[in-house]
Amino acid sequence: MRREDLGDLMNLVAIAEEGSFTRAASRIGISQSALSHAIRRLEGRYGIRLLTRTTRSVALTQAGERLIETVRPAFEDIEDRLESLLETREKPAGSFRITTPEHAARTVLWPAVNRIAAVHPDIRVEINVESGLTDIVAERFDAGIRLGEQLARDMIAVPISPRLRMAAVASSSYLARHSRPKTPQDLAAHACINLRLTSAGGLYAWEFGKSGRQLKVRVNGQLTFNRIPLMLDAALAGHGIAFVMEDHVASLLAEGRLVRMLEDWCEPFDGYHLYYPSRRQNSPAFRLLVNALRYRG
Repeated sequence: MRREDLGDLMNLVAIAEEGSFTRAASRIGISQSALSHAIRRLEGRYGIRLLTRTTRSVALTQAGERLIETVRPAFEDIEDRLESLLETREKPAGSFRITTPEHAARTVLWPAVNRIAAVHPDIRVEINVESGLTDIVAERFDAGIRLGEQLARDMIAVPISPRLRMAAVASSSYLARHSRPKTPQDLAAHACINLRLTSAGGLYAWEFGKSGRQLKVRVNGQLTFNRIPLMLDAALAGHGIAFVMEDHVASLLAEGRLVRMLEDWCEPFDGYHLYYPSRRQNSPAFRLLVNALRYRG
C-alpha cells in the first residue's frame, strides 16, 4: 500500500463517520478543498466512485461501504494497540467520548470528570449531552450514561447513581386556585407543564407507580418546554404542575417555594448507569474513570 493511500483511507473513514465534508475536515484539521482533493485522488487511483455528493449531503456508494467495512476494523485495531502502549506510561492517558442526558451530566458525570481532570492532565474527555438513546458503537462513543431500564443487554453496565424518584410540584399560588390532585388521573383537570423530548420530538408521558401498579399519563397544559429549568420557572410563576427529577426541586421544596403532590405515586426507579462495550475495559485511564463514577452507596 502506498503511504498516501493510508492517509486518504483515514480521510474517507472520517467522512463516513461524520457524514459531512465540513465536519470531517474540521476533525482532521485540513480544509474542505484539501479533503475533497484527497478523496478524488483515492477514487482515481482505484478507479471506483466511493462517495455520492450533493449540495446538502454526502453518502457512501456501495463500493465505499465495502471499503469502509474492510479498513475500519484495521484502524480500530491500531487505535487499541496505541492505547495499550499508553498503559506503560507512569501517568494514565487517553481520550474518551461519552454520551449522556443533561441531568446525569450535571449531577454525576461532570463532578467525577472535574476531579479527574484536575490531577490527570493527559486524560481527555468529551461530553456529548443528548436526551435520546444513542448507539454508542455506531456513533463511536467510548461509553454512554442512561437509566438502568434503558440499557442494551450486550453492554457492560456500572451503576453510578442511587435510585431516583420523580416529583410532581406546583406553587402555593397555583394550588390556591386549584384543588390538589390525589391520583394521577386527577391531572386531567389541571394545567400541566409539558416536557418536549428533543430526540423523539414527542411529549414525555408522566410515569407513576404504586404497589406494583404502573401508569403513564398524557397531560395537557398551556406551556411546553424542552429544558427543565424553564419548566421550574413556569411552576414557580404559578402556571401549573411540573413533573421532574426529585433532586431538581429539593431546595425549592425545602424553602417552601414549591409544594409536592402525588408523592405516594412516585416510586424509586433504577438510577444512572455507565455502559460500554467490553473491549473498552482494559485501558487504565478508562478504568480510572469507571472507578470515579461507580456508585458505592
